[in-house]
Amino acid sequence: MNFLLLIAAIVCSLACAGHFTIGDKDFLKPVLESQDVGIIPRKVMHSLFHYMSVWMLISAVLLWGFAFDYAFVFRSTEDVTLLIGICYLAFAIVQIPIAINSQLEKGLLKMFQWIFWIIIGVCCLLSLG
Repeated sequence: MNFLLLIAAIVCSLACAGHFTIGDKDFLKPVLESQDVGIIPRKVMHSLFHYMSVWMLISAVLLWGFAFDYAFVFRSTEDVTLLIGICYLAFAIVQIPIAINSQLEKGLLKMFQWIFWIIIGVCCLLSLG
């Protein structure tokens, strides 16, 4: 068993749960129901939300499998783990400056998802070495 990948899988699963509950209620639905935003931007945001949903679910399932040495159809779980780690770290690298420059009071805390992304990404990368 790879404990770093287990931690990444647990955090990724928690992020998925938050995405489908809090994210849907507090972020997606207000945008979709807003009359201040046109229909095309609303549908694009709806699509983007679920692109992230798909990515998070797939990566969570893979991380759970890899944590318990199950390779699914992959010859190299290390390559897939590297890709997952890089992607989540990239999400954090994008979100942190947005949060800092958001002009929100305590923007880094209010836009907290980067914490999950860093934990997942770092655990993935550390599991390789």
